[in-house]
Amino acid sequence: MTEPASPLRIALAGHVDHGKSTLVGRLVHDTGSLPEGKMEAIRASSAKRGMPFEWAFLLDAFQAERDQGITIDTTQVWLKTKKRGYTLVDAPGHKEFLRNMVTGAAAADGALLVVDAKEDVREQSRRHAYLLGLLGLSQIVVAVNKMDLIGYDRVRFTEVAHAIEAYLGSLGIAPRAVIPVSGREGDNVAERSQAMSWYRGPTLVEAIDGFQPPTAPVDQPLRFPIQDVYKFDERRIIAGRIESGRLKRGDTLVFSPGGRKARVASIEAWPEDARPNEAEAGRSIGITLDDQIFVERGQIGHHESSTPTETNSLRVRLVWLGREPLLRGKRYKLKLATSEHQVEVQTIERVIDTSDLASRSAEAVVAGDIAEIVLRTRATLAVDDSKILPRTGRFVLVDGYDVAGGGTVTLDGHARVRREGIKSTNVPRVEGRISLAERWQANGHRSGILWLTGLSGAGKSTLAIELEQHLFRKGWHVAVLDGDNIRHGLSADLGFSPDDRTENIRRIGEVAALFARSGMVVITAFISPYREDRDNARKIAPDLFHEIFVKADLATCERRDPKGHYRKARAGQITEFTGISAPYEAPATPELVVDTAANNLEVCLGQLSAYVERTLGS
Repeated sequence: MTEPASPLRIALAGHVDHGKSTLVGRLVHDTGSLPEGKMEAIRASSAKRGMPFEWAFLLDAFQAERDQGITIDTTQVWLKTKKRGYTLVDAPGHKEFLRNMVTGAAAADGALLVVDAKEDVREQSRRHAYLLGLLGLSQIVVAVNKMDLIGYDRVRFTEVAHAIEAYLGSLGIAPRAVIPVSGREGDNVAERSQAMSWYRGPTLVEAIDGFQPPTAPVDQPLRFPIQDVYKFDERRIIAGRIESGRLKRGDTLVFSPGGRKARVASIEAWPEDARPNEAEAGRSIGITLDDQIFVERGQIGHHESSTPTETNSLRVRLVWLGREPLLRGKRYKLKLATSEHQVEVQTIERVIDTSDLASRSAEAVVAGDIAEIVLRTRATLAVDDSKILPRTGRFVLVDGYDVAGGGTVTLDGHARVRREGIKSTNVPRVEGRISLAERWQANGHRSGILWLTGLSGAGKSTLAIELEQHLFRKGWHVAVLDGDNIRHGLSADLGFSPDDRTENIRRIGEVAALFARSGMVVITAFISPYREDRDNARKIAPDLFHEIFVKADLATCERRDPKGHYRKARAGQITEFTGISAPYEAPATPELVVDTAANNLEVCLGQLSAYVERTLGS
């Protein structure tokens, strides 16, 4: 005998007044899923208000909804077709109740997007479609509703269908079907419409019956977020739920962040009558290790061959639901898998207009906005790109005690924290016989690293060359390390990926430190976009390092565009270009800020030379 299919959860979304509740009421009725006595209750509710029979009353359970004619909370309704059972999660359409819509759709297996045939694709329909994509829902059916009100016009349906297909396509979503329906009359809901004989596609019931049940991501890389560590008798049991992949007894696991590793000695399960040799995605288990390494809640266990990214900086796309606006510089709690981190909003890159996917700059993100921002954490966290491993690439933000937003992580343009460490061993440093103080005395000035950082076009190279000439004429021992020149030699083997950028800056930091320890003033001119990379360069020679922010806003740099890079980046000819498709993290506390957008070359050079003579002069 065939086992019955598991119930699927379907989120219902769409603009207010586009007829979601009416359509679902009809769907429940036409599949024979109405509870006994419910029809009489609906008739009584309609008559009480002097209204014709209203299917929407099946779902609009709250008095406020019936009085206002809108849905304000998520309502769950069960229905059953010949194939399987469904839980329909009706999400409110009003912008003010967007939190409820997100809550209702977050755990869904598929979605039904309802669009009014007369009103076309409205703002809230686009917003809901965008959110469905953000939540990772790929099984979407579109119902073009109220076809009876436009005389079942085929031409009008085609116009609306093309509009919604084009919008969903821009989000990377291909709807399973776009169906002309009438919720009030039941056309193409469970039975084919005689009034729309021109339509050859599936009915609404046939379309949702085509949804596939969720499958555990067992073939993806292993991700085992640690929920807790328990001590039983002689065992330390590390407990959690496998979010993706599978693990076996004897596997070597690495725990990130941190990189400690040990072999799985046993897999513990409850009840304890049998200890399995392996477990896979979707299962909650405990494991013991052959080595008592330190492991804690929030870390992620994985195989050595497929590591998550360890980083202090996240570019995310989120929907903001908070009572107060999200502001740059404000701190929130980020929850991702089992980990919690304090994060600071470093940059609000853009707010996305869901009507046409255009973007705008903003100083704040208000409730209902969808935005791309950069978050920074003090502690290193382990994370995956949501497009690759969604279960460890989604998060929520908590403001105070309230969940105020959530979204997905994109690691495009962000560097991972390198864990490889020092590979050269048993190599002692060679110390010379000339002290740094003796070099300073002989040269007549102190040495140092003047690390010029800023966007391309801010004027770093120009200032570096001018400053070099100015100091050289005064008899200083000075040299410039320029980003373009280094790329022709020392870093000719590196590209412009986040990891390659990190390695490039590491090499420059080491070379600059060697020059500075030999008594020279080293002027470096590099975009060096990541704050962490610059901090690591400082650690190489902390007493000699001076971070100088060559400040110019993106519009100014793009207007200058001395090498034509911005034009090419905007045209898609250069990928991962800082300021356009990759982030720039401005210094938090630089030793000097030189604003080239507000001041001319002479003023900026004067500020630089005054700082150098004040800090490095004899």
